[in-house]
Amino acid sequence: MDYQAEIPYGAYWSTPFTRWQGSFANLHSVEFAAHVARLELARRKIDPQVFDYGVLGFSVPQKHSFFGLPWLTGLVGATGVGGPTLMQACATGVRSLLAGAQEIEVGLATTALVLNCDRTSNGPHLYYPNPRGPGGTGAAEDWVMDNFGCDPLGGHSMLATAENVAKKHGFTTAEQHEVVLRREEQYREALADGAAFLRRFMTLPFEVPAPGYKKTAGILEGDEGVSQSTAEGLAKLKPVLPGGTVTFGGQTHPADGNAAIVLTTRHRARELAANPKIAVRLRGFGQARAALAYMPEATVPAAQRALAQAGKRVEQMTAIKTHNPFAINDLLFAKENGVDWRTMNNFGCSLVWGHPQAPMGTRAIIELIEELALRGGGWGLFTGCAAGDTAMALVLEVCDA
Repeated sequence: MDYQAEIPYGAYWSTPFTRWQGSFANLHSVEFAAHVARLELARRKIDPQVFDYGVLGFSVPQKHSFFGLPWLTGLVGATGVGGPTLMQACATGVRSLLAGAQEIEVGLATTALVLNCDRTSNGPHLYYPNPRGPGGTGAAEDWVMDNFGCDPLGGHSMLATAENVAKKHGFTTAEQHEVVLRREEQYREALADGAAFLRRFMTLPFEVPAPGYKKTAGILEGDEGVSQSTAEGLAKLKPVLPGGTVTFGGQTHPADGNAAIVLTTRHRARELAANPKIAVRLRGFGQARAALAYMPEATVPAAQRALAQAGKRVEQMTAIKTHNPFAINDLLFAKENGVDWRTMNNFGCSLVWGHPQAPMGTRAIIELIEELALRGGGWGLFTGCAAGDTAMALVLEVCDA
């Protein structure tokens, strides 16, 4: 499919991602995202007034996030812009991009800011009043920790979904650790030459603001909290669940950060692009849901639906990116699609640089675009699972304008 909406080449960005309780732990995720957006738009000489639509995605609520997108765009300087606030766990990045594309497709907008942010650190503790409860007491929830640990439909943890897939398909701990070592090797390529690949879309060194956004609290040279594994070290790890296969080394870590993509019409994309000779075109979206407690399996049908809408086959993809909260995700996707998992996720992925949920997919899509640009163009696929055994996928093309 040929969507009307286009991503102006270079009109996107991501902060470094930091391990939870790290450098971004005390920054309000929406205010922080607006602070970064103002700076990044200025660097690209994009006037916030050009936007007539916006989409905000997050998965962990913050104070005042009830006001959502209009609050964000007001902070950015796009004071007349409205739009939805979306939440689809780790699929929020693709979902929000689709929402922006749909608005442009039907002629209700011309230029959209699609921004995703999350802070898993210091997640809210919520109290739900119940005057009819015993003694008038209500229920309480730790938003991040309780939902990581329990799917209310089945009572199982997200880790259990990976173990279910490992058992069904026969994936071993050793195979998962092999994936981890390869993914870390690929990420080191992004750090070569002074993190040249990351600097294509990330401002480095990155100035971490103090909560008032008037002072600098610290400097980051890149992502914070990335592991440096060895085969020997991974081999010493025991599975997290008794009788299981997934170790702490074979899964990602919670993180904080934000990322954004500008969407606009084909004509205006040339005006806003860092290089107007390069076009980034959306070709297909897909979503799917797997059986209860088999979350990693959802990435396969989601990708197949995006490929079908694009009129392409997986072997025609120049580059493939996945959201891989577990190394098992990549083993499964490769097995079901007949691709070599070693060639997927060049330059990095969420297994390595972390899991801030909503912006995770946005950053992966940005990295996919930049890998294709380095290759001189081509077709790319991103697919990633999300809570509730769901997944979303995107096919895009980087080509001559």
